[in-house]
Formats: sequence, structure tokens, C-alpha cells
Amino acid sequence: MLSILLILFCSVFFTGIILRTKSFTSGRKGPGILQPVKDVLRLFKKGTIYSETTSIIFRIAPVIYFSSVVMACLVIPFGSYKGVFSFDGDFIFFAYILALGKFFSIISAMDTGSSFEGMGASREALYSMFAEPAFFILIGSFALLTGNTSFYKIFSSLHLGSSITYTLGCLASFVLIMISMIENSRMPVDDPKTHLELTMIHEVMILDNSGFDLGLILSTGYLKFAMYGAIIANFYIEGLALVWALPVFLAIQILYAIIVGLIESFMARFRMSHNPQFILALSSVSFLIFLGVLLVLEKFV
Repeated sequence: MLSILLILFCSVFFTGIILRTKSFTSGRKGPGILQPVKDVLRLFKKGTIYSETTSIIFRIAPVIYFSSVVMACLVIPFGSYKGVFSFDGDFIFFAYILALGKFFSIISAMDTGSSFEGMGASREALYSMFAEPAFFILIGSFALLTGNTSFYKIFSSLHLGSSITYTLGCLASFVLIMISMIENSRMPVDDPKTHLELTMIHEVMILDNSGFDLGLILSTGYLKFAMYGAIIANFYIEGLALVWALPVFLAIQILYAIIVGLIESFMARFRMSHNPQFILALSSVSFLIFLGVLLVLEKFV
């Protein structure tokens, strides 16, 4: 329960820290840290408009998308504290409950009958498919290293104590940051502020959403960022007393948000043809982690 509460708390400030970082690097004052949450609350108070061409799928998709991320958050532990749900193979449940929410967001965009939204949906599906092997190789490597298949047991058995394991932890953090950027359609894969229809991915998928539904989709993105930050933090807080684990967790979330802001400030968006190459390269980094695990376990013959 502690983990989900901390994720919810961090999600309130995460996107605001990203915006403040981008404002600072560009020499602007920028909005306040709580401005994204205020925007979502304003959307929650507005009515929702549905096109006559859409079906029930378009209406329920935002709720399923949000619910899938909340369910995924429930299996994430906090150091020595289990998530609300913890069972063997829960990282597979984590990946595919997120895939369920992504599936409904994709078919929701296609349900509008818009060629632009269908274009964005196809790109979103492609990039998610390319990012999936990187996640499974990464978590599977640590499952092999610890001999466990649940998030809680993996992190509670994982002790970074040598140069090799610290390197593995840093590489894993990098892969998870990049996966979170892909999953949230951020730079350098996508630009959330773009208004060019032919280069939009996630933004073009939600053009027909409004009011409460749009607020739910935006808040889901904030929650997903904090969720991946919680996974990264678990690599470093295991073994720490609660009085130290809490500030370290929050510090990692803040650092993570600042890194995302710096990436979006100093990296140009990739060309569409380069995005698949970049995403597949993450699988190569995950494979390096797998080789490092084999080295630690002395499995090389």
C-alpha cells in the first residue's frame, strides 16, 4: 500500500518538475509545478462530447486505460514492503495489463473513423511492440540473477555490491527511462507539443477526446511516469531503513523528472524512420544486462 500511495503522490508533481526543468533550460519563467494537475482538474469539471461515428469502445477506453495503469502500480513494491498484489510472475501481469490499456487506447483512436488517428494508433502499436522485448529481457535477466519471478522477491534479493552489479543497475535505469519515454510518447520518439498531423503519434490519437475523458488520459500519463520511477527507485532502496528509503525514493523521482526534462530540452526529435532503430537498440542494451548477469553467475563456459 505504501508504494501506490507514494506513486500517486509523485505523479502530482512529476510533470510539473519536467515543465519547470524545460522552462529553466530555455530561460523562461514557465508554469508552476502544480499547473498540469490544475489543468486536469479543470478538464474533470467539463462535459464530454462524443462523435456520432464512435461506439461504446470510445467511451470506455479512457477508463480502462487509467484502470490498467492503476492495476500495474499495485504490483510494484517499495523496498522491503510488498505491493498490494505480489505473486510469482507478477512482472508478466504488469506488462500485459499495461498492454491491455494500450490496446483499448489504440482501438479507441481507430473507432473514431479518422485516418489521422488511425495513423497515430498504428505508430503507437508499432513502438510498443518494439519496446516490449527490452522490458522482458531486462526483468528476466534480474529474475535469473535472483532466482525469483516477482517484483518484490527480485528487488528484495537484489543487492548491488560490486562494480558489475552497479553497472547493471545503471543500465537498467537507462532502459526503464527510455521505455517510459516511449510509453508516454515523449522526446526523442514523439513531441507532445507538436501540431503537425503527419508527425504526431499519441497526441493525434486523443484529438476526439474531451472533458473528463481527456483529463483521465492526461492523468494516466502522469501516473505512468511515477510508476516507472518507482521501479527504478527499487533498484537502490532495498536494505535501507524506512527513514532513509523515503527520501531516497523521492530524490530518485525528482532526479528522474529532471533527466526527462533535460532530454526533452537538449535532444531533437528523431525522424520517424529512426524511431524503430532507436527502440530496438534498447533491446541490445537489455541484452548487455543479460550478459552481465551471466558473468556474475559465472555461467560463461
